[in-house]
Amino acid sequence: MAASLNDSRQSPSISTCSPMSRVKALQVDSVQRWMEDLRHMTEVECMCVLQAKHIGAEEEGGHQGELIVASALGAGGEHVVTRNNLQSLLRRALVVSTELGKMFQRLEKGRWQRVHSTAVRANCHVRSLVQEYGAARSTPPEMQKYEKSLLEKCMELTNITERCLHTDDEFFLKSMREAIHEILTNVSDSFSNMIDMALANEIQVLIKQVESSDSVYTISSAISNLLSLTQDGPQLCSIIAKEGAVVALFKICRQDCFSDLYAHALRTVASICCVEEGIKQLDKVDGILCLADILTEENSDEAARAEAAAVVAQITSPHHTSTQHLASFLESMHDIVTALIKLCATASCGEVFLLASAALANITFFDSMACEILLQLNAVQILLGACSDRQRVDTPYSKDQVVTILANLSVLGQTAPEVLQEKGIERLLVLLGETPSSPSPSEGAACERVQQKAAVTLARLSRDPEVARTAILLNAPARLIKLCRSPAERNNSDSVLVACLAALRRLAAGCPDGIEPADHQQLIKPRLVDSFLLCSNMEESFV
Repeated sequence: MAASLNDSRQSPSISTCSPMSRVKALQVDSVQRWMEDLRHMTEVECMCVLQAKHIGAEEEGGHQGELIVASALGAGGEHVVTRNNLQSLLRRALVVSTELGKMFQRLEKGRWQRVHSTAVRANCHVRSLVQEYGAARSTPPEMQKYEKSLLEKCMELTNITERCLHTDDEFFLKSMREAIHEILTNVSDSFSNMIDMALANEIQVLIKQVESSDSVYTISSAISNLLSLTQDGPQLCSIIAKEGAVVALFKICRQDCFSDLYAHALRTVASICCVEEGIKQLDKVDGILCLADILTEENSDEAARAEAAAVVAQITSPHHTSTQHLASFLESMHDIVTALIKLCATASCGEVFLLASAALANITFFDSMACEILLQLNAVQILLGACSDRQRVDTPYSKDQVVTILANLSVLGQTAPEVLQEKGIERLLVLLGETPSSPSPSEGAACERVQQKAAVTLARLSRDPEVARTAILLNAPARLIKLCRSPAERNNSDSVLVACLAALRRLAAGCPDGIEPADHQQLIKPRLVDSFLLCSNMEESFV
């Protein structure tokens, strides 16, 4: 579920990372990137010529370097400074990480001239970054220790690689290769730690703005910058969580005077909670109770309730390995489930419905009581009704959530009569024919999940003889057989094939006369694995 939700919102998921991967989001046009990087490259060349002496700013109107000096702008522009400093840190970190990666590759190939030149460039980039950052902000003492150690190791790396240029002794070069590899690994680790500390230092500035400012504009800008940072990967989300962002954002959500910021703050919380540390922080501040209050408050804006639903969807995602927070969630589950199904019924647009239904889909996975509550709240009627409303269910992602809930509800025996009453079998057959409207891989994957779960739901419901007879009358076997025999119909998905074979066999068990003899011979009578192999290889047999 979480994957499809994140695809549709283009937010981080949920879902391991080096300095290189942490800054992978800086993907821009290649010419624009070259223009931005050109200043770093030329500065490095100047520093090499001047033996790594710092190029100072001109006294009047000079260029201050990429890392802007905060004191020059005053408090009103601090959120701009912080954003620029963070983006610059990420950009410079990418440059250094790229050089270190090249060194590892060239060291393995024994290209000593290139190893040394790369070490020189990396050394200059690191010194430039440290000097500019020190000019922009007061560096914490702990970070100063890392900087000093890093600069010493970079210089050692430059010196030792230079020694390798003046010898052809293979034994010496082999021993040097091992030593350089060890130093290079230490440099990479130290650089990563230093960047994490620098990022944490900048993030603290943003969090302080959220906690201490009375200006809605300043707080909103700080939240926007935090949200932007969450897009740069789980490593950065962990740093943001550890620095106390979740605590600060929930303080905002507990103050009526900042009600206009609830949706913005909660969207940021949902992004941060893609990592376990974010969820731990949420649990510590009783964030689930706050979410329940916002969801159940009649005067809450729909946008705030939708973003609260997004947080619920994130923290209940099956992708998370830690489930300790779910104990406190169970205490508020009835109120939350009730509010979410109500939000599904009244959603004004597709995204609101998607967020609410995604949260419900996740909840139905970890507690059967949620399914019982949903049945009592007429969830089958609401969800099936939404499927025919293009304003609420307008993408395969939303249909994926609906059919996930129905599949989990169908485990309960009392679900079948309600589905029949709402003409749900017809709707399931329509969902079996779901196809993507674009070549997007994520949309194609969502359509496969819709087909698979629709078949699973049909198979579970067909334990009821009345459902099986209704499905036969509606010609469900023909649709299932087509999906089995035509790989293109199921987008070559093996999971859809298995689900369709299982549903077909369930229908055949209830109404054996509803299946043609030839289909029965190939798709019903053999072992499931044999039928699967027959259908999965069918495309090849026609070639």
